[in-house]
Order: sequence, then structure tokens, then C-alpha cells
Amino acid sequence: MVLNSVPKLVLKDLKKDEKVRLGGLVEENSVARNDTKINFTITDLKKTIEVTYEGILPDLFREGQGVIVKGYLQNNIFEATEVLAKHDENYMPPEVKEALEATK
Repeated sequence: MVLNSVPKLVLKDLKKDEKVRLGGLVEENSVARNDTKINFTITDLKKTIEVTYEGILPDLFREGQGVIVKGYLQNNIFEATEVLAKHDENYMPPEVKEALEATK
């Protein structure tokens, strides 16, 4: 399920098995765990997309923090194969930085 308005990624003509990378902030109150599967939403403060991931998350992963997810878009849900978390207090994914600057 894609929330709010449709991210550009959904509108792109991706090949069936094309691996892509998304950056954004983990939305507050969006993380849900079910055994080893984790569902969460990332946002660029304009658009959001649901992400599903199976595995161990980085120690720095938490709501409100920057992440980069790598994986595949399947039925408008991003199936991540890798989740990278913010590495210091100054890091922000380029996509989020641009969105923040555009809203100022």
C-alpha cells in the first residue's frame, strides 16, 4: 500500500527484478514487527511508502531517523533486502535533505 501521494518510484517503469535504493525518514508509529519480518513506512516529508524487511535491523534503526533501503518494488510495497541506518547525528539521505530545503 502506498500512502499519501504516489512516490516517483511507483510511477517509474522498473524492470521486474530491478534493484533500487530509497532514502528517507522512518515515520513515527509506523514500525510493526511480526517474528523476523518488520514493516515500516519511510517518508521524504511529502510522500510515503511502506517497506517490508526480513532480518536484523541496524542498531541505529528507529522511528524519526534517516535510513536507506535497498531492494525491489513489488505491488507498490518496497521489499527491502538491506536496511542502512543513520550513522551520525549529521547524516541525512540526500532525498530528504532536498525535500527539507524545498519546504523552507
